[in-house]
Amino acid sequence: MILWKWFLHLVFPPRCVLCNKVLDKELDLCRDCRIHAPECQNFNLKRNFIDSWLALWYYEGKVPGSLTLYKFRGRRSKAQGYGRLLAMKIQERYPEGVDVLTWIPVSRQRKLTRGYDQVQLLARVVGKQLRMKPQRLLKKMRHNPPQSGIESAAARRANVLGVYRVTDPGKVAGKNILLLDDIITTGATASEAARMLLTANAKQVHFAAVASARREKNK
Repeated sequence: MILWKWFLHLVFPPRCVLCNKVLDKELDLCRDCRIHAPECQNFNLKRNFIDSWLALWYYEGKVPGSLTLYKFRGRRSKAQGYGRLLAMKIQERYPEGVDVLTWIPVSRQRKLTRGYDQVQLLARVVGKQLRMKPQRLLKKMRHNPPQSGIESAAARRANVLGVYRVTDPGKVAGKNILLLDDIITTGATASEAARMLLTANAKQVHFAAVASARREKNK
């Protein structure tokens, strides 16, 4: 088993989740990216229906390229690095924990086209780190156009209105819920998902993402 792990490490060496540099003794991030990655800090920005939120980085620098590879080019392995880093940030922000961990799902059509739900993969890693089993609480009811192609905040809110349904209200009522996504920009998607959870009597909805726009203008 040890020989097998050594062989895998030799053939598939660990790489920086942002710049893809081969890592030596580091985990998930190379020294340069750990120092210079655009760490997100504007958590006081209000998001509708969301009690609190956090993100690892701003969606700039090397972050967009990394997430594009993850979402659209099949680089599923990046979920491991994103998830471990995000879990550490979540533990810092919520040391007493939350009741339920869930994620914003993609549509059935998008999952079939892409081959995977990138946020579900992220939730599995985060859950493993937090020793929580992610629960599927939301279902996407229709395949709406991607938010990235819509400019105005109002149009984005309209695009996601009513697209999510709570699958099991009994798992939501009275719970403090942590909702995951990969990117947040205007917050239209996250707010609509949180609204549905609150409608099902969730106590609070908190939110975490890999990246956030520095200024509201897209998602």
